[in-house]
Amino acid sequence: GGEPFDDFFNRFFRFGKPGGPPGHYQRRSLGSGVILDPRGFVLTNYHVVMQKDSDKAVDRIEVYLHGDDGTKYQATIVGADRWTDLAVIRIDAGKKLTAAQFGDSSSVKVGDWVLAIGSPFGLESTVTAGIISAKGRDIEPGRDGQFKRFIQTDAAINRGNSGGPMFNMQGRVIGINTAIYSPNGGSVGIGFAIPSSLAKPVIEQLRQHGKVERGWLGVQIQQVTPEIAKSLGLSTGEGALVADVTTG
Repeated sequence: GGEPFDDFFNRFFRFGKPGGPPGHYQRRSLGSGVILDPRGFVLTNYHVVMQKDSDKAVDRIEVYLHGDDGTKYQATIVGADRWTDLAVIRIDAGKKLTAAQFGDSSSVKVGDWVLAIGSPFGLESTVTAGIISAKGRDIEPGRDGQFKRFIQTDAAINRGNSGGPMFNMQGRVIGINTAIYSPNGGSVGIGFAIPSSLAKPVIEQLRQHGKVERGWLGVQIQQVTPEIAKSLGLSTGEGALVADVTTG
C-alpha cells in the first residue's frame, strides 16, 4: 500500500478458510487475455501467470472463454517476458477459436475513442469506453529494466482487466491493458496499455523461442539536463550522455 502505481501482476487475492488455521490460504491472480489465433494461443500479462518477484509460473492457469459454456481450460505457458509484462499461454479447447485482429498503435491519436474489455473484479466480458489520453507515457520515471512507453486512457480499468485488449473503433487491438494509477485501489480514470506495435514482435519471439532476445549496448546513459548541458558547454539540453562503459 501507499504506492500510487499498482502493477496489475501484483493483484493477488487471498482467501482464507473460515475457521481454519491462521495463514492457511490460496494465492489467486485474476486477469484477462486476448486470443491470438484459432489454435488456442492467448496473450496476457506476465504478472497474471507468473509468481510475484519470481521467474516461476503460478501452479495452475485456468482459462474461461467468452460466450462459452463455462468450461475451464488448463493452460500452459509458451513464453513470458518480464520487461514488457507480456506472456503467451496456450489452451486446447478442442475447437478452432475466434482470434482478435491487431491494429497499428502508432497511428492512433490522443482523443481517439477506445474500448477496454476484461473481467474487472471477476465480472466477465465487461466493456468500458474512453479516449486515448496520452501516448508514450513514462509511468515510473527513474525505474530501469522495464518498458515505460504506455498508452494512457480514461476508460475504466480495474483489477482483473490486466492482459485484456484495448480496441479502437475499427475493432482492432491497439493495446494490452496493464497498469493503473490508483491511490485507492479502484479506477480513477488513469489506465495504461502496452501498445500493439511493441507487443507484436514480442509475441512472435515468445511463440518461436519462449523468450525475448535483446541486444546489449554495454553503456549506461543518462538524460542531458540543463545543468549538465551548461557544464559541458552545450547550447541545448538535448540528447543522451554516456555515463559509463561496461568493462569488456
